[in-house]
Amino acid sequence: MPNAAATATSTATVDVRQCVVSTNDLRRRVLPLWVGTFLQGFALWVPVEKLFMSEIGFDAATIGLMVGAYAALIPVAEVASGVLADRWSRRGVLMLAGVALVLSVLVGAVSWNVPTYIVAALLFGLYFAMYSGTMEAVVYDVVLEETGDSQAYEREIGRVRFVESVALVASALAGGWLASVLSTRATYFLTLPFVLFYLVALTRFCEPRLHQASERTSLREHLAVTYRAITHRGRLVPIAAASLMAAMILQAMFEFGPLWLITLEASPVYYGPFWALLVAMLGVGGLLAGRLRLDRPVPVAVVVLVMLAASLTLTSSRDLVALTVAMVALTFLLVVIGIYVSRLLHDAVPSTIRTGVVSGIGAVSWLVFTPFALVFGAVSKQFGVYVSGWMLTGAVALAGAALGWARHRAPLR
Repeated sequence: MPNAAATATSTATVDVRQCVVSTNDLRRRVLPLWVGTFLQGFALWVPVEKLFMSEIGFDAATIGLMVGAYAALIPVAEVASGVLADRWSRRGVLMLAGVALVLSVLVGAVSWNVPTYIVAALLFGLYFAMYSGTMEAVVYDVVLEETGDSQAYEREIGRVRFVESVALVASALAGGWLASVLSTRATYFLTLPFVLFYLVALTRFCEPRLHQASERTSLREHLAVTYRAITHRGRLVPIAAASLMAAMILQAMFEFGPLWLITLEASPVYYGPFWALLVAMLGVGGLLAGRLRLDRPVPVAVVVLVMLAASLTLTSSRDLVALTVAMVALTFLLVVIGIYVSRLLHDAVPSTIRTGVVSGIGAVSWLVFTPFALVFGAVSKQFGVYVSGWMLTGAVALAGAALGWARHRAPLR
């Protein structure tokens, strides 16, 4: 199959570079994305969300209801927003995501009971679904327009992840302090200006036009092509499998990692640095993603072995430091893998369906994560977190196999 990047370039018979800056100034082109990424990631309410929820009447059952509603919405919204981004405007979808985030934070800020806060959570789910796959596609297309190939994609998406990580760490530290000085509710109101400025930053972004370069097809045909790209292209199967497994395990680390701290009765003061370390790996992994050369067999073998060692530590160690190191290492490597297979995925599909395919695979990862999370939680409650840790080990083994398969099917750079 011909390289999709070359296909996209060769089919760009219309003026796709109408707002492109000089060829050697890729950094200026993506600068508004960096600024916007920082602003939307500066969420002061995130570190104290569970505390705020308990203050307005949430318990374990209602939290489960909220997570279930959130997880059910995202797959549907991801597919719809991906198709919309391909057929309309990727910057437009990112701005719609920002509007959903503004509404989510605002509704959360004025929530006084469980039902209203669930509405805020659903709005946040809409934001997440519209933002995630669209941001990857827009960065890939900017790199393709500016450089003519995808070699710089891992570096550029890694920088976006790093900026996002800096925002998350900074807002986590600031949010906890502001909640202690003011109130948990105040952190929601204080987040709103950052999200509004995110929308302003996007207005300065020059959108790539590669996805509009070919002749427009009907919505039905577009959906059919997107579906066939996901299900019928043999090269996409291992890439999608590796992407799905990495995303699922990464989500599990953030959702269930603190359970080990609870089991070992860690001091409350430990939770802040622990969470900051996990979130920081989003940025560190982003910066180093392109340097581990996962297109080579030896680095792949080393990465898989380290991941297996880290996951096995979660099934046996009672040492808090060792467990933290294992979770941090596992999170870092999952981010690196996610970025690598993301490039393979974008290389394998044309720009006209790129966001839809990425969002479709993202939707499947959420559908897989939901039963995994339910079983993991049930096993942890019944037998303890160290037994459920074996589920992570099994998932890591499958992810390693999928990564090796994807690398074997991908061409060397």
